Amino acid sequence: MENYLILFLIYLLVINFYAVVITVSDKKLAKSGAMRVPEKKLFITAALGGSLGMYITMRKIRHKTLHKRFMIGIPRIMAAQCVLIIFVLMKLYSSS
Repeated sequence: MENYLILFLIYLLVINFYAVVITVSDKKLAKSGAMRVPEKKLFITAALGGSLGMYITMRKIRHKTLHKRFMIGIPRIMAAQCVLIIFVLMKLYSSS
């Protein structure tokens, strides 16, 4: 089971790094007037586990902070992910 936990943590690091990269990229594209990263891609990345990295990056670089959809949606995704992780860990460790 520890191997799965290590793999999961590596996955979270990778997806959060990717979330940071596309958030910063979208900010740079917005400044230059170029074609932007689709919002759907940002939300899917957050839903796949990159919500924490994306939210921190959004706050740090002040990107999408005026969009209620992001400032409410990303924390909601993050909260749901926390609940899911706690539920799974409780199930795993209660059956041991």
